[in-house]
Amino acid sequence: MGHSQQGGTHAELLDGLLARAQNGFEIDEALLVRLRDALMHQTELRSCRQCNEPRGPLGYSTYRHVFLLPDGSSVMLWELEHNTGADERPQYELYDDEGALLAAERRVHERTGGGRWDEFDSVPLWIPEQLLNGAPPMTTSRAYVSDNSPDHARRVLRRAENPDRPGEDVERLLTTAFAHDIALAPKPRRRSGGPDGTWCRFYEHAFLLADGDEISLWELEHNLTSDGRLVCEVYLDEVAAELAADRHARALGVEL
Repeated sequence: MGHSQQGGTHAELLDGLLARAQNGFEIDEALLVRLRDALMHQTELRSCRQCNEPRGPLGYSTYRHVFLLPDGSSVMLWELEHNTGADERPQYELYDDEGALLAAERRVHERTGGGRWDEFDSVPLWIPEQLLNGAPPMTTSRAYVSDNSPDHARRVLRRAENPDRPGEDVERLLTTAFAHDIALAPKPRRRSGGPDGTWCRFYEHAFLLADGDEISLWELEHNLTSDGRLVCEVYLDEVAAELAADRHARALGVEL
């Protein structure tokens, strides 16, 4: 099964997802309005499974489409690609709710004739090693925008839940910011083992200050929590953010 990503603006990418999805009309219109203003979009393979049948392999893959919004938050859409229809051609389904996605995955899994679904409950979703090793490295370049940068800095710091987040001195410094750039960092590279659905992501929020200096806030967004709750942490140092991610992962027995 293949999956190609179209070029174009983030709105055009979203339109492509909706056009090929059999259930695109189910996505909330208010959410689509927000996604059309996305600053960045990235697609990740979340899982794939295959069952070899005499007539040919049947399988399905799930992709996670992450949209970074102007307010610094991120929204995910899940795309299920499978070939379990009558003609075994690739079919696509799109979900903005992970619970609905899991129900769809279970339905498609049963069509493959594979093992009982409950046998997979304790099996982590996996990404083929060749895809991990073959993924091209991400490169980022600065694209500063002047759009109320001090307020953007305040919002980033306000949602940080880590007790060692940057303090008032950094907040005062960022009030002089006149431009900022948001970049999705190409890390962590992978995870293996651990409960299904655990993940984390790094964002670099870079700010240009009035005196010509540059300062970055490293945002760690993850659900490496005991209850799976999504949280955000902010650090001044990239290494500190990476160490925090590793610490949370070890606490859950997850390898990043």
